[in-house]
Amino acid sequence: MKNYDFNAGEVLFINKPLEWTSFQLVKKIRYASKCKKIGHAGTLDPLATGLMILCTGKATKQIESYMGLEKVYTGCFRLGETTPSYDRETAINARFAWEHIDEKLLETARVHFTGQIQQYPPIHSAIKVDGKRLYESARKGLEVEIKPRIVEIFEFKLTRVELPDVWFKVRCSKGTYIRSLAFDFGKFLNSGAVLTELCRTAIGSYQLKDALDLDVFVEQLHRIRERNDA
Repeated sequence: MKNYDFNAGEVLFINKPLEWTSFQLVKKIRYASKCKKIGHAGTLDPLATGLMILCTGKATKQIESYMGLEKVYTGCFRLGETTPSYDRETAINARFAWEHIDEKLLETARVHFTGQIQQYPPIHSAIKVDGKRLYESARKGLEVEIKPRIVEIFEFKLTRVELPDVWFKVRCSKGTYIRSLAFDFGKFLNSGAVLTELCRTAIGSYQLKDALDLDVFVEQLHRIRERNDA
């Protein structure tokens, strides 16, 4: 078992479990490692799984370099419905016809959303506007002006289609919201769409297949501590 030096600096590649917030993940590892200085290089929504990069101690200076790397996601859109959060975290607020959608129309939409696109972040997101996170304003029912941003979709594949479900793979730039891509994709199809599955499989050259399972990693830290205390 590796002896970690968290204060000197470690870079950890962790597979975030479903329904965990990024904050909960950091808190869990902070407690297990007994290291107070830990940060992550990009959040994942609670209903997303996949690769997160955490930096500890002096390695937190590297966080910005990891945040700027392109990301790869796989997941699924459900056509014909929308939610306020653009995923399953909130209840369905509208339903739409999807029976008119065929493979040709899906391909037209895929091409349309490949390259540089303008995107509005979801109202249920952690971006700050006037000092408040958007999800805080959303929960209070407050109207907030959200400014669009330019992001880039380097690769957008539709990997499986079983209407109304569409599975995809996306390689994109920093700052891209896949939930917003789902919403805009549905709107372009003259329907609706909600993100039902999402997994981040890569950050730059770092792959999910090489990431540590959270429970296994925490157990490893416990065994290291017991060995060192023996």
